[in-house]
Amino acid sequence: MHIKDKLAEAERTGKPAYSFEFFPPKTAQGVQNLYDRMDRMHGLGPSFIDITWGAGGRLSHLTCEMVKNAQTFHGLETCMHLTCTDMERSKVDDALREAYNAGCTNILALRGDPPREKEKWEATEGGFRYAKDLVLYIKEQYGDHFDIGVAGYPEGCDDQSDPDLLIDHLKEKVDAGGTFVVTQMFYDVDIFLAWVKKCRAKGVMVPIVPGIMPIQTHAAFLRRANWSKCRIPEKWTQALEPVKNDDAAVREVGKGLVAELCQKIIDAGIKHLHFYTMNLAQATRMVLDELGLTPSVETPLKQALPWRQSLGLNRRDENVRPIFWRNRNKSYVARTQDWDEFPNGRWGDSRSPAFGELDAYGIGLKGTNEQNIKLWGQPRSIQDVANVFVRYLENDVESLPWSESPITNEVEILKDDLIKLNRRGLLTLNSQPAVNGVKSTHPVYGWGPPNGYVYQKAYLELFVSPELITELITRTERNSDLTYYAVNKAGDLMTNAQSDGPNAVTWGVFPGKEIIQPTIVETISFLAWKDEAFRLGSDWARCHPASSSSRQLIDKIVETWYLVNIVHNDFHETHVIFSLFEGLAVSGMDEPIAVDGPVVESVQVNGNQANANQVNGHQETNGEPIPKA
Repeated sequence: MHIKDKLAEAERTGKPAYSFEFFPPKTAQGVQNLYDRMDRMHGLGPSFIDITWGAGGRLSHLTCEMVKNAQTFHGLETCMHLTCTDMERSKVDDALREAYNAGCTNILALRGDPPREKEKWEATEGGFRYAKDLVLYIKEQYGDHFDIGVAGYPEGCDDQSDPDLLIDHLKEKVDAGGTFVVTQMFYDVDIFLAWVKKCRAKGVMVPIVPGIMPIQTHAAFLRRANWSKCRIPEKWTQALEPVKNDDAAVREVGKGLVAELCQKIIDAGIKHLHFYTMNLAQATRMVLDELGLTPSVETPLKQALPWRQSLGLNRRDENVRPIFWRNRNKSYVARTQDWDEFPNGRWGDSRSPAFGELDAYGIGLKGTNEQNIKLWGQPRSIQDVANVFVRYLENDVESLPWSESPITNEVEILKDDLIKLNRRGLLTLNSQPAVNGVKSTHPVYGWGPPNGYVYQKAYLELFVSPELITELITRTERNSDLTYYAVNKAGDLMTNAQSDGPNAVTWGVFPGKEIIQPTIVETISFLAWKDEAFRLGSDWARCHPASSSSRQLIDKIVETWYLVNIVHNDFHETHVIFSLFEGLAVSGMDEPIAVDGPVVESVQVNGNQANANQVNGHQETNGEPIPKA
């Protein structure tokens, strides 16, 4: 979606919106950490993000890669910076091609700063001298595909201190095809608002988006103000000087100052704020919290569908997915990224094209062995494994091998039942309660446009021990409203489904639309998920030494247990699925696994020796930590 349309929507509704800027980190670990942070900041509900471009395209490949990942895997509308500095026309062509193929539809066209080794800006032979030339070229090559933003400078820029002359240049960039303006950072709101009035008087009528720099530390605050040559109001100096050596106090005071600046901008009729995050989340979130703009139970983040959409090329109209990847969104996108078209309106034949291989981006277990041992401990019994699942449900563990993020509010109504199952050795991976026609604006279950109603069937997915599988299937088959699939790692499939076709487990009814069925259960995709689910279990096992009891225990679960999903097709029933498991429990849960061969039970965690009968540093007996004296 074009940024100009998002800005127009904020203007039309009068509801303030915001966006975040990130820059490419210099290390591989920094890139991965930033992807994780971007994923978390998606939950703050930005309208879009933008990603900067290094002088001369030094980090151009990484910028393009980050744009693709943000669009495709994180579902973030992304604007790619593109500069003229040291950029031959062929480099510009390559960058635009990559942005197009990533599904990106927004470019911020900049002249750019000179490289560090050059004192002043010079045009590259065969390149572009001014940002307006770059704007014209993008329009010439791609028409209206890209929405093109340009930069504005309320207090001048590095090589031109006359803001009025820069407004004339801004008008030229807009006349060339720029449809919105993003400004340099500033701290004096009066200077900014006066500059906006001058822009309007000179005919710059496109939306102007103010660039907001949150305050992280006092030293960084002064350094960035000096770099951008922006004026610091005396009130700000007086507020920050007494606490300048206390970073937490600086952030707290700075939060109030920046939030006041933002509120004055909003009160002046400008409804979009663009935050220069410096790849950090805390200071930006503090300002948004102070303004009351972050999503909450009362004002939840709106979702078009019950799962996060990909904005990759050709995926914007996708509206049907299997439920199995509910907690592993990036993995599903990765395994289907080579499809030529994506389900829209109905689920087609998922065998052609096939699901991608398990070695693609984002599919394997995240984290190092040391990190995962610290997170999930070193289990020696089924009880220890079950305790990890229980701790996840109780929010003591933020993820599982099969769930990349903490549990959602949707699970709250099922939490007690899920905990009881896990304590009996029935290891739950995925679930949803039945929902019978709640409003699409419901803070927990709602999705889609307003004035609609959403429905869903009860669903449960779990690992089941081979000693319980026969009894569970017998009980399930007695109820004609229940549909199940059960499969082990070897691929032995049992089901009572009448066909390989899809079974919708979530649907919505909206004014002026056909019924939307965005979440399904279906045979072929379940078998593809089976491979991934057991692979993740094997990855977890391989965090531990080959001869350790933890490795052999998890491997045994992977090799012998069944992956089961059950759907209750009567959406009026909320808890019947759980009655199937009454009296079922794995025997000998607290018995340590019998280990073949010599035992290696020690692994270094954070430089300390952690024994296999310790979980996160606590000795355990029957799965319960013994408090240290």
